Parts: sequence; C-alpha cells; structure tokens
Amino acid sequence: MGNPCAVIGVGQTAYKTKRLDVSMAGLLREAAQRALEDAGLDWADIDAVVIGKAPDLFEGMMMPEAYLADALGARGKPMMRVHTAGSVGGSTAIVAAGLIQSGVHDRVLTVAWEKQSESNATWALTVDSPHSTSLVVGAGGYFAPHIRAYMRRSGAPDHIGTLVAVKDRQNALKNPYAHLKIPGISREMVESTPMLWEPIRYLETCPSSDGACAMVLASESAARSAPNPPAWVQGTSMRSEPIFFAGRDNVLPQGGRDAAADVYRQAGITDPRRELDCAEVYVPFSWYEPMWLENLGFCGEGEGWKLTEAGATALDGDIPWNPSGGVLSSNPIGASGMIRFAEAALQVRGMAGEHQVDGARRALGHAYGGGAQFFALWIVGSDKP
Repeated sequence: MGNPCAVIGVGQTAYKTKRLDVSMAGLLREAAQRALEDAGLDWADIDAVVIGKAPDLFEGMMMPEAYLADALGARGKPMMRVHTAGSVGGSTAIVAAGLIQSGVHDRVLTVAWEKQSESNATWALTVDSPHSTSLVVGAGGYFAPHIRAYMRRSGAPDHIGTLVAVKDRQNALKNPYAHLKIPGISREMVESTPMLWEPIRYLETCPSSDGACAMVLASESAARSAPNPPAWVQGTSMRSEPIFFAGRDNVLPQGGRDAAADVYRQAGITDPRRELDCAEVYVPFSWYEPMWLENLGFCGEGEGWKLTEAGATALDGDIPWNPSGGVLSSNPIGASGMIRFAEAALQVRGMAGEHQVDGARRALGHAYGGGAQFFALWIVGSDKP
C-alpha cells in the first residue's frame, strides 16, 4: 500500500430534496469548507483536488468540473475527476488515497456530490439512446428482478426488506445530515406504502437528494498536526465486471466478492463479522442489505436475511450496518459512496455523534454502481497499519 494515508477531515452538507439556496459550486464548497475546518487547514494547505459525481445527464450539465476549480481552491493545482457510475464516491476517495500512498502529495481534498433537483435521474436511467422506449423505469426497475431472484434462491420471507427500511430510517433520526427523517417509522407504515417495483415498496427505496461530501486525506507526517484523531486507511479495493455476460450472477456479483476478498487481505481480516465493528454499505433498496451481507462475506449464501431478521445489523447488534441511516435515508447519487467511506471514518475517529457505535476501531466503507458491476471498498481504523 506504500505510505500510510489518514482521513483527517470530513465535511458534509445537509441532504435535502432541493438545495435551492446554493449553486452547484456553492454546494461543493460548503462540504469542502467543513472538511478543512475539521482538519484544521485552509485552502492553501491542499496540494491537489480529486472530485467525483454520477453521469452528467443526471443534472443536465456536461463536465461541471471544468468550472469548479475556483470554488474548491484548485487554481494552479492538480485536479481530476473520477467517474464509476453510482460507486463513484468510493472510487474517488480511493483515487485520492492513492495520491497520498504513492507519496505524490501530502494533503488531498476529495469531494463528491449530486444536485439531482436540477435534472431527473430516473429519466436519465430510463431513456435509451437515441431516446427509444425502455422496459425499465429507473434503477429500481432494473434491480427488482435481482431481488426476486435472491428471494427465490434464499427462501427469504417477504418482510425482510421492511425490517431494513425501518432500521435504517430509525438510525437516520440520530443523524443531523440525513434527508429522510420519519418519526414513528414502523413495519406497518412501510408495508402500507405503494409497491413501486415488486417487491420494492415506496419506503423501501432511497430518496433523490441534493448534497455533497468531502474529506481531507493526509500523509503520516501531515496527519501529526491534525487537531482531531485520524482514521487510517488499512485497505482499498476496486473491481468491475461487464453488465452482461454468460453465466453472470446478478445476485452475488463476482466483482463484489473479489473486491471484498482483496480489501480484507490488505487489512488482515479473515472474519469480517467478528473483526469489523461496523459497516457503511451502499443499500439503495432495502433488500440489498441481506444480499450484500452474503456478497461481502459476512455470512454464507442464503444466510444474509437471517442476520437481518435476528437484529445483527441493528445499531445495538453485533455488526451494525449503516448507523448513519445509509443510502435509504440520503442519496445524492454521486456522493452516496463517499458518504459511506466518510461515515466509516467518523466511526473510528469517535466523531459520529448520536449514531456513534461504542468502541468502534475498525469500519468498512462500501459503494457499488452501474448494474451492480462497479465496486469500491475501504477499511479504516483507529490504528495506523
């Protein structure tokens, strides 16, 4: 992994349906400024900037990075954009970490965002080129058949998705930045909402959010002067696979398995359920919690829904998943993966506020994108690797 890399600053905006009070540049600058304040730094202290977002069609603005350099203090400094569909927030953080681990820079600002209110992401995911009718409506229409396949293969009962939706929304009530806050959320409330894409109900899916997330990553020497505890990067991994090929397993993608195996190897982890204290995992539809429990090696095939049902992933369970409320509660698509990575870092820094997992020293951040074909993971810890 080269040189040690630490997260010394985290900044997030509030996640809302519409942030009409700021431009796209203002949204990013808000998150970046908060990350710099956490790190005890100013714009001039940053060596390079790495940014990421989802496809430009989601907002109808092409190559927005071309005009964001001034807003992010990047004039005259190296600046690059990363894009790996929905996993881009995680991939962007990993690219930024690589600049530290390689010894190229000492302090890197990384920012990911989405301002979905300026366009229509569901339309962008539905209309095929050149604007012909698609049989799939939005991401949920694509992933629903994979969820049904998981239910058939595992024998999972119908209520498992409801349990995840309630758990994550309850966690969101403890997160001041979360978009969806639903006091009194219950199984009855979730089950009474309309079916959007069978078996996904309205409250089992993620919202459309405006928001940005930023982190300051630093070398070992630069981290020494940070005012708050660092989160040390103990492993990073990215994998991808084609969206269609003969024999592809859409329920348990090989790319996800390989990425998990790689990051565990780097961090010296052989049993993630026992050796990790919590995980922030990209779950845009509630059924993806049990599916990713299996894909990421927290249990055997067909066992993920049983962990969910037993409460293992609850905030007071033995392996809390998405203490922040997760993607089900806040979903600025381009930033959603980086939020998972940043929230994992906050946990091991002891700075997650009301949704802090007691004694968390090692945490997993996870992102996926495309047709469950792009994967990005990192493991952060309170101890330097």
